Amino acid sequence: MKKLLVLSGLVTVLSFAVVSSSSGAPASSFTVNSVFPIDLAVFVPCANGGVGEDVLLSGNLHDLIHVTVNDNSVHVKTHDQPQGISGTGVVTGDKYQATGVTQDEFNTSFGVEETFINNFRIIGQAPETTSSCTRTSTSRLTRTER
Repeated sequence: MKKLLVLSGLVTVLSFAVVSSSSGAPASSFTVNSVFPIDLAVFVPCANGGVGEDVLLSGNLHDLIHVTVNDNSVHVKTHDQPQGISGTGVVTGDKYQATGVTQDEFNTSFGVEETFINNFRIIGQAPETTSSCTRTSTSRLTRTER
């Protein structure tokens, strides 16, 4: 949630800069590439004989953000990927590994276009204890002239 708020603030500031600028300056860009520790609890509904259980996970999350700004638009791409994230079921003690990737990419000028892909998997030791979540969405918001 904190990342989303920071990213939303960044986009807002950059959007105002783009709208107010018409200098014809070349595009500028920057990239932030970081790895940080993360602890989280995830409910795995198929674990514990189908009753489900919380799995406490910890490890590192790789976070990559690239932003390009030019005269009339902003392009942002994010990529998040677990690295060595593993955990244990609170009830059963079963071991789990977190895999997958989350990507978000959007463009904005006088409208916004965004594609969000989230592939998040918690893989258990037995086939029936694996949880998978995939979400892909594309949205487009455009400005209409009056």
